[in-house]
Amino acid sequence: MAKIQLKVAINSQERRKSKLSGGAATYVRKTLRIQGYSPAARMVAISLWLLGTFGVPNAQAAQDSGASPDLVAVPGGAFVMGDAEGDANEAPKPMAVSPFRLMRHEVTNEQFAAFVAATGHRTDPERSGAGYVWDGRWRLVAGADWRHPYGPDTRVAQAPDHPPNHPVVQVSARDATAFCAWRGLRLPSEAEWEFAARGTDGRRFPWGNDPPQAGAAAPANFGTVPCCAADAGDGYLRTAPVGSYPAGASPYGIQDMAGNVWEWTSDPFPDNPDFVALRGGGWGNNPYCLRVSYRHGNPPDIGLDMVGFRCAADAD
Repeated sequence: MAKIQLKVAINSQERRKSKLSGGAATYVRKTLRIQGYSPAARMVAISLWLLGTFGVPNAQAAQDSGASPDLVAVPGGAFVMGDAEGDANEAPKPMAVSPFRLMRHEVTNEQFAAFVAATGHRTDPERSGAGYVWDGRWRLVAGADWRHPYGPDTRVAQAPDHPPNHPVVQVSARDATAFCAWRGLRLPSEAEWEFAARGTDGRRFPWGNDPPQAGAAAPANFGTVPCCAADAGDGYLRTAPVGSYPAGASPYGIQDMAGNVWEWTSDPFPDNPDFVALRGGGWGNNPYCLRVSYRHGNPPDIGLDMVGFRCAADAD
């Protein structure tokens, strides 16, 4: 079955020198130089690099800037992760997650703007000067970033489908990690994400087992069938305001876990450990990619106009 392939090849970019000092800086340098280092070590190194490079302020400063995220308590438990009828990397396996919290909605343009205003953060697409835009194929577009999601001729405040309450896009996994840290949060693991999307009954989509159908009662914002192009049959050509499809909520009342935008997780992608795993599918995908078990991955330092994120936290 045809599916959008988000994997893209990019030239390696010069990394900004870390401001970390002492033992932390030594750890990052040594870790990043080791060939075959573990995914856990990689994520620690990236987090340390972010904290040192961007000077992430404390959580209290975040509470004073912009609307606080609506965190839903997810009870945790045992479930079967994967889909026997899915891709090879979806082979079913028993998993268990501890109780945690997850944002009810994807991070919006408004919330990300508050983060940038408070920290001066520059996203990876802003640093590199380009982001990826989907128009039937992935193109690297100069000037595409979170303020100009499709290129320099578009702006969040002007584009008809990118007002403040739409999910932010053109942000990398590193940008997402920095935002979550600023809020005193983190990205969810793949297991947490899938559990929050499906619960314990093995459903294939957040709302049940039936694929979405376009129309006024659509449970998600998704693309054409067959794959893969933007489609306004569900009410929106590209992104939709977060929470626009209440019929598609997960068993825990979490919105937009299928469609709208893909979401970064904290885990490496199993088919390429140098990539970060993505979940959920986006506005240009067909139903196959909206299944709760579907997995994809991208490099941690690129942005795309169909990829956003939401944050998680440990249980209170």
